[in-house]
Amino acid sequence: MKKIILLLFLTFTAFTSTFAQRFAFVDSDYILKHMPEYAAAQKQLAALSDQWQKEVDGKSQELERLYKSYEADQVLMTADMKKRREVEISDKEKGVKDFQRQKFGPDGELSKKSTSLIKPIQERLTKAIQSVAESDDLDMIFDKNSEVIMLYANPRYDKSADVITKLGLKPGVFAR
Repeated sequence: MKKIILLLFLTFTAFTSTFAQRFAFVDSDYILKHMPEYAAAQKQLAALSDQWQKEVDGKSQELERLYKSYEADQVLMTADMKKRREVEISDKEKGVKDFQRQKFGPDGELSKKSTSLIKPIQERLTKAIQSVAESDDLDMIFDKNSEVIMLYANPRYDKSADVITKLGLKPGVFAR
C-alpha cells in the first residue's frame, strides 16, 4: 500500500512538473533605449512636433493681434464693420483649432507619423522577444512597463539583456 501511494505521489509530481509554465519579463523601455533607430525616430518626431507647435504659436499670436486691434478700433466701427471683423476673427480662430487638430489630434499627422516610424521597431522588438522565449523554452514573457501590474520580479527572470543581445546590440550601451 505504501509503495502504491509513493508511486502515485511520484507520478503526480512528475506529471505536474511537466506542465509547469515558465515565465519571464522584459523592460521594453530599457530595450528601446538601446535601439538607435528608436532614438532617431523620437528625435524626428520631436523636431516635427516643435515645427508644428511653432506654426500654431505663430497663428495664435496673429489671432491675438487681430483681436487686440479689433478691441482698440471697436469704438470707431460701424455695426457692419464690427460684424465683419468678428467673423474674420472667428474664422481665424477656427482655422487655428483645425490646424492644431489636424497636426496633433488623435488621428493627426503626428500620430500617423509616430505609428509609421515606431511600428517597424516594435515588430523587430517583438520578434526578438519571441526568439528569446523560444530559445529559453519560456511559455510567457511579460512587459514590465505595460498594463500588467508587476509588484515584484526576481531579476534572474529579466530577459531584457538577452533581447538586446538578440537585436545585435550591447546591453548597457544606450543609443543617442
